[in-house]
Amino acid sequence: MRDTPPPRLRAWQADAITGYLQQLPKDYLVTATPGAGKTTFALAVARHLLDRRLVQRVAVVCPTDHLRTQWADAAAHSGLTLDPTMTNADGPVRDGADGYVTTYAQVAGRPAIHAARCRTRQTLVILDEIHHAGDGLSWGNAVADAFDEVSRRLCLTGTPFRTRADERIPFVRYDITEHADGDMLTSLADYTYGYREALADAVVRPVVFAAYTGVSRWRNSAGEVIAASLSEAGTKSVEAAAWQTALDPKGGWVPHVIAAMDERISHLRASGMPDAAGLLLASDQDSARAYAELVRSITGERPALILSDDPKASKKIERFRSAATRMAVCVRMISEGVDIPRAACLAWMTNYRTPLFFAQAVGRVVRARRAGEVATVFLPAVRPLLALAAEMESERNTVVMPHAGPDEGGLDPLNLPEPAEQGSNLGIETVDSDASFAHVLASGQAVTATAGATGYELTVDDEEFLGLPGLLTAEQTAVLLARRDSELRRRVAAGRADHLAATGTDDAVSVEATSAGWRRAADLRREVNQLVGRLAARTGESHAAIHSRLRRDVPGPVSAAAGVEVLEDRRDHLLGML
Repeated sequence: MRDTPPPRLRAWQADAITGYLQQLPKDYLVTATPGAGKTTFALAVARHLLDRRLVQRVAVVCPTDHLRTQWADAAAHSGLTLDPTMTNADGPVRDGADGYVTTYAQVAGRPAIHAARCRTRQTLVILDEIHHAGDGLSWGNAVADAFDEVSRRLCLTGTPFRTRADERIPFVRYDITEHADGDMLTSLADYTYGYREALADAVVRPVVFAAYTGVSRWRNSAGEVIAASLSEAGTKSVEAAAWQTALDPKGGWVPHVIAAMDERISHLRASGMPDAAGLLLASDQDSARAYAELVRSITGERPALILSDDPKASKKIERFRSAATRMAVCVRMISEGVDIPRAACLAWMTNYRTPLFFAQAVGRVVRARRAGEVATVFLPAVRPLLALAAEMESERNTVVMPHAGPDEGGLDPLNLPEPAEQGSNLGIETVDSDASFAHVLASGQAVTATAGATGYELTVDDEEFLGLPGLLTAEQTAVLLARRDSELRRRVAAGRADHLAATGTDDAVSVEATSAGWRRAADLRREVNQLVGRLAARTGESHAAIHSRLRRDVPGPVSAAAGVEVLEDRRDHLLGML
């Protein structure tokens, strides 16, 4: 197969290969943003080395079984034969193959067999997403034992950082510098290609982050009903409870955001991207199944359901790559490496918020195919996620040594507890939630509909350009998303009722009846916020200052916890001020 012409390289890939071949080092680390084409680059290096007889075999180590097949397919396009089926029980690499593809878990299971395979011939080992070698001491030690004596190692990652100093990544060089908050361990990449450069080269799609707020209501361990806004929760514990409540499929936040993403997919399909699709990330399998039913009720189409322990998960991903299905609901299956170019929307319905997971998940929807395509990420308007979104264009190549003690973790200033794989349990009982568009992120800044409402006269035709780069400003995009919220709310109400009936919820009618006051309060909160925005635009005061004055003039709890009567009085007071 070596007669097959190699794929055409992007400028950064060709530049990196030139630098590599000039040095021909034993170890080489490439940091490239998700979607930039690290696989193509690595295979081009492998082919160069094989053709020049500098190596005789290639071994690829990747995170998951699904990626083994993906690597093998990509290798075939590059004229190489890599066997993705070898197990630890197999012996030498099969005749006729240029090498094989394995996983970090397999290497950890039996490092000696991989060391033996690499000793028989000069081998290039490609360590895909090398940070996985730091996922635990056993994995890191196994990788070091298996590949310590190979001829050459090529390490790839989009996010080379670790939060624990005792889990350094094998074969990566570090520079230790002193900082006020403690020593920082910085990985030294031999070649770096960041999101900013990739966006300028049109290698990746630009990302529009659409943040959705809303009021969550839950019952605490004392039986008290608490209400808080996602974007104005106050303390970390209240924010975590509001976030968990919003993600409950029985509430109103999830179906609203599903409807928003479905509308965005419809718009993309009608304006030049006919196969556009969306990915919905869930925290656990129970939530994923419930979200899938909501998608069916709201959109009329059953989504692909891709679960981490499903033996058919890889086949489902392959089908979804080329199918017409609009959405896939996933649990930890598409966060890294999986290539689904038609996926242009992502709904973040998980309580995971580590920088690594966020960067890899967003990377699934930024792979560019043609000019004009834009990725849209729908996410809760909570501080940990908004901070990660604002830093999307920052290069992430640092390893922070955490302080000893309860402040451990370093990368997240909020220091919220890490969710377990099955989600976090804060000891609360969710009551309900609603959703409303909050803002879009542009250049790390929140742009609200109110901020863009003055000076823009948007027509129906303008909506055809929602999110296209260079055609609508961030302010105009925010105005249009906010304008569509009321239409989505009506659509969701019908779909949610269908979902409650379809899932056999006996108290579906009583839920709607008892939540009438709650719905009225939610509508009043939105009206109060809109009036505050209008007053801010007129007077130049900040929203926070007007809200504080409003509480003094019309006493009572904050709007997120206020009842209907207080909210009505505040609305009337604001109308008088206007």
